[in-house]
Amino acid sequence: MGVTPARTVAARRIGVFGGAFDPPHTAHAALVQAAVADLQLDELRVIPTGQAWHKARPLSPAHHRLAMAQLAFSELPRVVVDPRETLRAGPSYTVDTLRELKLQWPDAELFLVMGEDQARALPTWHAWQDVLQLAIICVAEREDLTGARPRFIAQKSHESRFRRLRMPTMPVSATDIRARIAAHQSVSPLVFEPVARYIDNHHLYQTT
Repeated sequence: MGVTPARTVAARRIGVFGGAFDPPHTAHAALVQAAVADLQLDELRVIPTGQAWHKARPLSPAHHRLAMAQLAFSELPRVVVDPRETLRAGPSYTVDTLRELKLQWPDAELFLVMGEDQARALPTWHAWQDVLQLAIICVAEREDLTGARPRFIAQKSHESRFRRLRMPTMPVSATDIRARIAAHQSVSPLVFEPVARYIDNHHLYQTT
């Protein structure tokens, strides 16, 4: 009588999408949904940064950015808003977050989602080579019909650690949203209504 082979359990696939989310907007949500589908993730953890070492401007208080992220992302399937970086003292380094996640789920595959600008800046990150070892880097490429923007190309020595995520063109940026709010212009097409209401209720991004 033959022995039935043991079933192979697939490794849990966890996406990681960090950022200031100051504020979170519709393009962020589109990227999250595309990553969950394209990478076949079991879950994607949206992680607002705590202390952003690489930002020249001060961020809005972490509790506001975390609250807005929860309003923007919590209802999306397989998406979890993770507060760990806002609770951690000192600069928020991605490598520390990935190490923590690996300790929680030792057998999981980690997929770090980022834009092309972040991918180009990756060699300036703290312990960036450890980041490459801990996670597959998934670079969101937006369609560029003009050909004016240079395409991100991974170094040959690291290209096996990168994947591409194709994204439609969505000309939305947090910088533009903050400027619109300061100028008392509507941002309702760019952010979800609960986020817009939170911004208004807490008087965020308004000049004095």
